[in-house]
Amino acid sequence: MGSFIPIYLPIAQISVDLLLIVTIGAAVGFLSGLFGVGGGFLITPLLIFLGIPTTIAVATGSNQVVASSVSGALAQWRRGNVDFKLGTVMLVGGFVGSTVGVFVVAWLKKRGQVDLFISLTYVLMLGVIGSLMLVESLNAIRKSRGGGVAAPKRKGHSWLDGLPFKQRFQRSKLYVSAIPPVAIGVFVGFLSAIMGVGGGFVIVPALIYLMRVPTSVVIGTSLFQTIFVAGYTTVMQAWQNQSVDAVLAILLVVGGVVGAQFGVRVGQSLKGEQLRALLAALVLAVAIRLAFGLILKPSELYSLTPLGG
Repeated sequence: MGSFIPIYLPIAQISVDLLLIVTIGAAVGFLSGLFGVGGGFLITPLLIFLGIPTTIAVATGSNQVVASSVSGALAQWRRGNVDFKLGTVMLVGGFVGSTVGVFVVAWLKKRGQVDLFISLTYVLMLGVIGSLMLVESLNAIRKSRGGGVAAPKRKGHSWLDGLPFKQRFQRSKLYVSAIPPVAIGVFVGFLSAIMGVGGGFVIVPALIYLMRVPTSVVIGTSLFQTIFVAGYTTVMQAWQNQSVDAVLAILLVVGGVVGAQFGVRVGQSLKGEQLRALLAALVLAVAIRLAFGLILKPSELYSLTPLGG
């Protein structure tokens, strides 16, 4: 057993092991570098497992997302892989969705239902997305071993082509309605406030399969949008719910920066479909752990806490 180095979290109002929190940040940073995701959907459940109040875990997890997204977006911008116009249009919806989500959290918090709602949202989203990712990645591995090739992307018109308010997104080489990216932004912004995530696991497949944005542009545009939505969500959570613990956020970011460097190096030695399969398994594991926490009988049926004073 390592030595316990206590540090008090003023907003969470509990003492935690400093090295453990930094290690968690490093582990999530490693996974971020390995899989190319922000890690918000992992950091929040891990903090909840440690006993951090759910609302604080969600709001503070947004800080981790901002930190990891900034460096990634800058690297993609240098390569010309950011569609700023498309990202800005999604931001409009993102700010709306985040604002609604923050007030929903405040409303649920007053009624004592916020923990249950956030946990159910995590189980549902991670369970569905993890299952779809696992099926897709296993099929890709099977085809690669059998020498098969992926089916070409379906081309042609869809119902989205008939929507109004068309805009030309030159970097993505698209002329489409602004309604779908705004709608995607609203949904991702809401998830950002509820789950403390950047929403990249929703934005990336939506832009690729729904709007047919070139894959090379998707990652950078997603990171660009995530910076501002997650940052705005953090500010709103601090103002409306007073649930951002700066001490916890700093420790996580310090560990995350170090861990991400090692994750990038390891990820270069694995194939894309192998990475997706590992990520899917990890997502499903987190969803299953949260689901068990909801259905298992707690060790204490009742708890007594002093009223705020």
